[in-house]
Amino acid sequence: MFDKMKELMEMKKQADKIKRELDSVSVEATDIRGIKIVINGSQNVQSIEIDEALLVAGNKKRFEADLMRSVNTAIRKSQNLAAQKMKAVMPGFPGL
Repeated sequence: MFDKMKELMEMKKQADKIKRELDSVSVEATDIRGIKIVINGSQNVQSIEIDEALLVAGNKKRFEADLMRSVNTAIRKSQNLAAQKMKAVMPGFPGL
């Protein structure tokens, strides 16, 4: 019983360590049309840069689609980074 609790406490400690590491790491997704998204490993958006050429009248639908694609790319990169860190710290953990 105590062995299981000790194991769970160790896993929580490792998970907290990974979260701190992910909070401090940033990934970047840059769209060829001029959108740059920086997101940390915990999937919090750090910054968004938009090329002024995209901010023209009549370009709303394309701009929205490009922005959504860039955000989703950044999130996927962040998720992949988190998965890699989890695998490194918790090898053999189910679901990784």
